[in-house]
Amino acid sequence: MAVFRWQGVSPRGETLQGEMEAATKDAVLVRLRAQRIRPITSKIKEKGKGLDRELTIPGFGESIKTRDVVIFTRQLATMIDAGLPIVQCLDILAQQSEKKKFRQVIGQIKDEVEAGSTFTDALKKHGKIFDDLYVNMVAAGEVGGILDTILHRLSGYMEKAMKLIAKIKGAMIYPITIITVAVGVTAVLLIYVIPVFSELFSSFGQALPAPTQFVINLSNFTVAYFPYMLGAAIAAGIAIRQAYQTEQGRLAIDNLLLQVPVFGDLIRKSSVARFSRTLSTLVSSGVPILDALIITARTAGNKVVERTILETRVSISQGKTIAEPLTQSKVFPPMVCQMIAVGEATGALDAMLQKIADFYEDEVDNVVNNLTALMEPMVIVFLGVVIGGLVISMYLPIFKLGSVIQ
Repeated sequence: MAVFRWQGVSPRGETLQGEMEAATKDAVLVRLRAQRIRPITSKIKEKGKGLDRELTIPGFGESIKTRDVVIFTRQLATMIDAGLPIVQCLDILAQQSEKKKFRQVIGQIKDEVEAGSTFTDALKKHGKIFDDLYVNMVAAGEVGGILDTILHRLSGYMEKAMKLIAKIKGAMIYPITIITVAVGVTAVLLIYVIPVFSELFSSFGQALPAPTQFVINLSNFTVAYFPYMLGAAIAAGIAIRQAYQTEQGRLAIDNLLLQVPVFGDLIRKSSVARFSRTLSTLVSSGVPILDALIITARTAGNKVVERTILETRVSISQGKTIAEPLTQSKVFPPMVCQMIAVGEATGALDAMLQKIADFYEDEVDNVVNNLTALMEPMVIVFLGVVIGGLVISMYLPIFKLGSVIQ
C-alpha cells in the first residue's frame, strides 16, 4: 500500500497536512472528505516518487528490534484494558512510534483490521516482526476474549527473554574483547617488533638463549606464513558458517557447544529456561500443547534441544507424557523432568514450568557472574604469560651481554 503526502483545509479554514497510507490517490480524497477535510488535489502526491523519493543506503536503514515490539505490546495491552477499540489503539500507536518503518507496519495492521481482518491475520502478514509465538498467543487471546491479558503476559515474556539474552551476551563480550586485543598485540610483536631484535642479536655472533631463539623462530614463521594463516582462519569461519546453515551441520555444532566446559552448561541452562518460559506462557494462554511444543521448539535456540522437543511432541501424540521422552533424551536435567512430571500429575503444568523458568534464569545469572569472575584472573594470567614471556625472552640476550661486559 502506497504512502501519500496530503494537504487540506479544515472546516475552520486551517491548512492541514500529513501522510496517509492508501491504495490510490482517490482513496486519500475519499478518506479526507470523510474526515470533513477539503483536500488540495494538487498537493496530494505519492511519497517515494519523483523529487519526493527518499534515498536509502543498504544496511543503514532503520531496523525494528525486539524492544520496539515489547513497548508496542505493553502499550497496546494497557489501551485495550482501558476499553479503547483496537483500531483506535493501533492508530494512536502508529502516530507515537519513533521509527518510521514500524509506524508504517502498525498503520498497515490498522488498515487490515479496519477492513474486517482479525488482528491475528493482520499480524501474520508481518512474520519477520511478529513470530509464531506472538501470533498464536494473540489468536488464543482473541478467541478467548482476553486479548489484553494475553498481551500483558506476552510483553512480560518478551522482556524476560530480552534480559536473558542480554546477560549471556554480556558474559561473552569481556573475554572475547580481551582475547582479541591479546591476539592483536601478539601478532604486532611477532611481525614488527621481534624482527628488529632479531637483526640486532644476529650481530652478537653468539648462540642465543633457548627462549629467545624459540620466539625468533616463531616470529619468522608468522611473518612468512601470516597471509596463509589469515586466509585459513577466514576460510574456516566461512566453512563453519556454511555448515551451520545446514540441518546436520547445525546439529553437530550445537551438540559440540553443549559439551564445552562452562559455556556448555550456560547454553544448556539458558535453553531450559527459554523452553520452560515459552511453554508455560503458551499453555497458560490456552494454546494447544501440540502447537505449543512446535512453537517452543522453533524458539529453543539450540538444534539439539529443538530436536528433543519435537521428539517429545511425537511421543505425546502417541499417548505418552511430556516427562517420559524428556527423561530419555538426557538433554534436560533430571530435576526438570521430575518437576514436569509432578506438574502433569497435579494438572498445574504451566505453574510448574514457570517455577522451572524462574529457577534456571537465576542459575544463568549465577553462571554468568561466576564466569565473569573466573575470566578476569584467567585473562590476566594469559596476558602476563604470553606478552610478558615475549618481552622477557627478547631481553635475555641483553642481560647476558651486560653480564659479559661487567
